[in-house]
Amino acid sequence: MLSFILIIIAGLFFTGIVIRTKSIAAGRKGPDVFQPLRDVARLFKKGTVYSETTSFIFKIAPVVYFSSVVMASLTLPLGGTKGFISFDGDFIFFAYILALGKFFNIISALDTGSSFEGMGASREALYSMFAEPAFFILLGSFALLTGNTSFFDIFGSLYLGSYTIYAIAVMATFVLVMIAMVENSRMPVDDPKTHLELTMIHEVMVLDNSGFDLGLIQSAGYLKFAIYGSLIANLFISGLSLPVAIVSFLGIQFAFAVAVGIIESFMARFRMGHNAQFILALSSVSLLIFFGVLLVLGKLA
Repeated sequence: MLSFILIIIAGLFFTGIVIRTKSIAAGRKGPDVFQPLRDVARLFKKGTVYSETTSFIFKIAPVVYFSSVVMASLTLPLGGTKGFISFDGDFIFFAYILALGKFFNIISALDTGSSFEGMGASREALYSMFAEPAFFILLGSFALLTGNTSFFDIFGSLYLGSYTIYAIAVMATFVLVMIAMVENSRMPVDDPKTHLELTMIHEVMVLDNSGFDLGLIQSAGYLKFAIYGSLIANLFISGLSLPVAIVSFLGIQFAFAVAVGIIESFMARFRMGHNAQFILALSSVSLLIFFGVLLVLGKLA
């Protein structure tokens, strides 16, 4: 439960830190780190408008999406502290509970009958499908390395004691950062601030959402970034005492948010046709991690 609380705290400030970093990089004053919280709070106070063409799916999708992200965050440990939900193979549950929320988000966009939202939904489904192999190869490699299949046991048994393991952890960090960018439809895959429907992915999917529902969707996005930051943090805090692990966890989350802001400030958006190639390339990096694990285990001739 401690990890869940820290993820909530990190999620509250993550997007604000990203926006503040982008403002500093652009030489602007920009909003403070609390502005996204105020925006969400304002949305929660507003009423929700539903189109006459939508069904009950459109109404329940934001709740399912937000709930799936919360459930996924409950599986993550914090160093030597288990997540609220922990069992063998929980990383599979983690991946597919997030997929369930995304599925409802996609069919909610299709439920509006809008051609633009349907276009965004198809792109979201395609890119998530391409990112899935990279995640499973990565976690499967760590499961092979440690001989465990739960997040708590995998991270608890992961000991960074050699240059090869350090290299594997660095590559895993890169993969997780890029998966987080893809899953949240950020640079270099998508620009969250664009208003050109033909190039949008996530934002065009939620054009018909408003009020409380839109607040849930935005809150889920903030938490999802913190979830992937938690996965990155757990690579490096194994074996630390609890106070040091907490400080390190929050420090890594802060560094992750700053990194996202820098990427969005200085990395140009890919052409839409190149996105699939970029996301599939993440699986190649995950395969390098897999071969590195085989090398460490002495199973690679």
